[in-house]
Amino acid sequence: MSLYHNFLALLIISIWGFNFVVISWGVNDMTPFFMGAGRFLLVAVIGMCFVKRPNIPVFWLVTYALTLCFGQFAFLFYSIEKGMPAGLASLVLQSQAMFTIVFSALALNEGISKQQILALGVASVGLVSIGLAEQASDMTLIGFVLTITAAVSWAVGNVVNKMINQRGYQANLSLVVWSAWAAFIPFFIASWWVDGPDVIWSQITSLNAMSIFVLLYLAIAASMIGYSLWSKLLQNYGAGQVAPLTLGVPVVGMISAAYFLSESLTNTEIFGCALVMAGLIINSVKRKSNKTNAALTNEAAE
Repeated sequence: MSLYHNFLALLIISIWGFNFVVISWGVNDMTPFFMGAGRFLLVAVIGMCFVKRPNIPVFWLVTYALTLCFGQFAFLFYSIEKGMPAGLASLVLQSQAMFTIVFSALALNEGISKQQILALGVASVGLVSIGLAEQASDMTLIGFVLTITAAVSWAVGNVVNKMINQRGYQANLSLVVWSAWAAFIPFFIASWWVDGPDVIWSQITSLNAMSIFVLLYLAIAASMIGYSLWSKLLQNYGAGQVAPLTLGVPVVGMISAAYFLSESLTNTEIFGCALVMAGLIINSVKRKSNKTNAALTNEAAE
């Protein structure tokens, strides 16, 4: 890649990696569902001023929103509130790549190579190691399970994204922006049901500078800027070359969490993280067929 595009790649990795620290700050003052509703409302309102509505049937727009937007971030936000360290969440969430391989095979009849099976096995052992380490660290088991569920939702969204492309529609920034309306509604309903109208109103009237920064960062930086730059890279380079860049996200996430949140890992968690990263790297090595790699390029706006 050119120097300019390498800079864009580094910027995307930094934005998405630091995103997990921002989420951790956000749940200190906002409930997960309220924060999700605020994020996607801002994406929808701001984005619609600059991006036209995509020519995609409502069914696929809503399905995309419920999986990649609502499902992924509802579980991710809730996991961090329930004790999942932000840095560790940035790594565990990348297990979506492994789940995408399995779901693509089941739903799209894509074959699974021996290399992918090896990657799945290595990453799975790493995830089990991290899960078993919860009693010796600040991580909670419920936080870990919720993060895995977020990764599953992301993987299902990747399959939905590929189905959209297969039908001749473009899953680009306009889809991210306009699907935000369909993500805002379930987030708001969940907040109304779980938090209650009094808590919602209290959070609206007590928004402070940090809460506003969090919402703007999640909406503008992580979602709109991050995804638009990601699309720019995909327009200039092959999916197989761009997709592995996401491996840098947990590196930035864990480093920034250690610096800003004073998070640390146990030896068991470090071992598990190394195995998960190894599995992701094994899967990212160029193969004769790049079908699954193409599915993994559909990063949700974090």
